[in-house]
Amino acid sequence: GIRYCLLSRGLGDVYKRQAKTINDNSTHFDDERMAVAVLLIRIAKSDYDYAGIEKVRISNILEKRYTLSKFECDKMLIQAEGVEDESSDNVKFTKIIKSFVPIEKRNEIIELFWELVLADGVRDDDENGLLRILGSLLGVNDRDIAFSRQKVQTSIEME
Repeated sequence: GIRYCLLSRGLGDVYKRQAKTINDNSTHFDDERMAVAVLLIRIAKSDYDYAGIEKVRISNILEKRYTLSKFECDKMLIQAEGVEDESSDNVKFTKIIKSFVPIEKRNEIIELFWELVLADGVRDDDENGLLRILGSLLGVNDRDIAFSRQKVQTSIEME
């Protein structure tokens, strides 16, 4: 009776949430794209220099990963900046990502983070530390975080 009702309602919510991310191009606060955007902003701010060039890089990363238009990326970035300002909780955003991205694909998210960090050719300790924390929260081990960094570094060097 009641257990079935609660279970079926819970499953319905999961399917709605997945469908929303897959089929709906609008941005929601419980959306993988928004969570990734917020964490990219947080990484960009970790060296206390969140400048226009980093906004462009984040927008390019989001465009490429989620096949969004420039307009959609700009809109999402503005929303994500507001969300990032209001919350200091990395766990909330990594939980959202974990609900959408299976463990075997989470290294792709770490690679997005490294794309941003390595784009300026400078890795600082704050960025490194934050990436290790985020990787851990996403269930990605240090070895795979390092492998993701090497993969992104190699692709940057080949450009």
